Amino acid sequence: MADAETLGLTGTDLSGFHGGHDTECWRRLGAIELTVDGPDGPVSGTRFSVWAPNAQQVRLVGDFNGWSGDDTPLRRVPDSGVWVTFLPGVGTGALYKFEILGADGVWRLKADPMARFCEAAPHTASIVYSSGYAWNDDAWLEQRRDYRPHAEPMSVYEVHLGSWRRGLTYLQLAKELVEYVTWQGFTHVEFLPVAEHPYEGSWGYHVTGYFAPVSRFGSPDEFRFLVDQLHQAGIGVIVDWVPGHFATDAWALQRFDGTALYEHEDPRLGWHPDWGSYIFNFGRNEVRSFLVSNAYYWLEEYHIDALRIDAVASMLYLDYSRGPGEWVPNVHGGNENLEAISLLQEVNAHAYRRKPGVFLVAEESTSWPGVTAPVDHDGLGFGFKWNMGWMNDSLSYFGRDPIHRQHHHHELTFAMSYAYSENFILPISHDEVVHGKGSMFERAAGDEWRKFATLRAFYAFMWSHPGKNLLFMGTEFGQRREFSEQRSIDWDLTQQWGHRGVQLLIKDMNRLYRAHPALWKLDNDPAGFRWINADDAGSNVFSFLRVDGEGQLIASVINFSADPRPDYRIGLPADGIWTEILNTDSTIYDGSGLIGNLGQVVANEVGLNGFPASATVAVPPLGAVWFRYEPHVVDDQPDQEKADAAAHEAARLVS
Repeated sequence: MADAETLGLTGTDLSGFHGGHDTECWRRLGAIELTVDGPDGPVSGTRFSVWAPNAQQVRLVGDFNGWSGDDTPLRRVPDSGVWVTFLPGVGTGALYKFEILGADGVWRLKADPMARFCEAAPHTASIVYSSGYAWNDDAWLEQRRDYRPHAEPMSVYEVHLGSWRRGLTYLQLAKELVEYVTWQGFTHVEFLPVAEHPYEGSWGYHVTGYFAPVSRFGSPDEFRFLVDQLHQAGIGVIVDWVPGHFATDAWALQRFDGTALYEHEDPRLGWHPDWGSYIFNFGRNEVRSFLVSNAYYWLEEYHIDALRIDAVASMLYLDYSRGPGEWVPNVHGGNENLEAISLLQEVNAHAYRRKPGVFLVAEESTSWPGVTAPVDHDGLGFGFKWNMGWMNDSLSYFGRDPIHRQHHHHELTFAMSYAYSENFILPISHDEVVHGKGSMFERAAGDEWRKFATLRAFYAFMWSHPGKNLLFMGTEFGQRREFSEQRSIDWDLTQQWGHRGVQLLIKDMNRLYRAHPALWKLDNDPAGFRWINADDAGSNVFSFLRVDGEGQLIASVINFSADPRPDYRIGLPADGIWTEILNTDSTIYDGSGLIGNLGQVVANEVGLNGFPASATVAVPPLGAVWFRYEPHVVDDQPDQEKADAAAHEAARLVS
């Protein structure tokens, strides 16, 4: 066996890992195929290395040695807690584990924390794997470098890979999922965690293999192919990442070398009471290197465009879900987890520095300040935050009978009081359609006609509201049953009345959304939004303007009452033609088709709602209409000049 120095693993080589600032530790640890100089010439094989500083002995077992480690010991790298060996002739496809004699005198059989590929559950071996994939998404990556996510359209389709269409592989998803998302018009897909997890019911949130795509659907290169195909179709890829806690499986990270290596020894810091899982020791340098490297690994090795970090609040607060005496204050006596805050800041700063155009998203359920503020302004540095307040308030309103909504009008207006405090995504995620909450269809009040109408109106409200959009799979066609990982979503419903209409509405709204910058360009700027009437509680009607800052105006009017509003007058910033571009009661969407505006309304110079003009519009019951401003025709100006002049005047009036 070659010595550690020959294999490129000395204490100096590992100083970054031990110092907490190695951002690519997968290039040093784990199973790495390489060629070394032997006495008779070059020898190809695999170098195996593992961090186990408190181990007394470490051996390698696998299908290449009959799962007996007697003849394959690892040697400790001098001045390091890492163990290493080299096996000639062993390469991609070989199964292996580490056999570790802990500080407590107990032998433990462990999977490789850095494994690139793992056996599918219930098997637990790691697999040697070197990628041979040739990417074809250069054009996507090139344009991504200049991507400005806050000022671009973002309509996200959230997917649990195992149950979108149950039984599909990465290769099959690369055809069927790509075709569907393209047809529906979403700009991004977001995958629930794809890192290896043996328990399917965890949906990926109890990870055992942080560097390995889940093997139930295929190989790592087949997952690369799925990402590549999405990119070539013009669809961005977001992946959920779970640094807040890890699975308790005895063969994985827990008490890896007989001590609390990745987790805290003190359960007040190292145990998550809500999820029955371990919490990383964020202050330990090697754990920091492990996590920062892992975040960057998905961006680098799999060309992922964004990471959505799960359960950020549980990382930020030392007393999260803990009572008095169940948590340990920080050095200042507070409840802020200073090590976790520092880690999140480093993950964000490093990702943006190394991969221009990518972004990170926080699922943060409290009012922690500066989640999306830059790190150099004492923020956490995320690109976006899920707007959990908007989600909770909106779904509360959505579930009420229309007759009671007038008393809860503020539930839909309150979000605008803090809309610009962070960069928000509006999520209707998997969390909202599980655990007895009911599907979106079930949560809507009334009979079937009212449920479908309410669902369509709500989505029109969501798509025109400031903030990017996210829908969980199945909600785009009004799935009736709650989400379950044990079955596919109910695709047969898409051929039925009501469900097909909702699906077509989402498709058309995605098309309109992408085509109209007023609906997304100034999402994070107060200049991009203005209420027309936020106070018509008695009618259950909300009306507002979206603006792109360059003359485009969209008026959105939503009636959450079961009564039609055939003569509803709204103020507008400019007189002239306002074209109806969406009516959720259209027969195309399985609406009645009885209430509409014959394609347009004409605003005259009669002021209302603080605007210089107004128009009478027809708004269907439990329905929404969108209008686009058409500039005046001025006879003594060329067509383009007249349009530009009117557009600039309209923008001035709005501001």
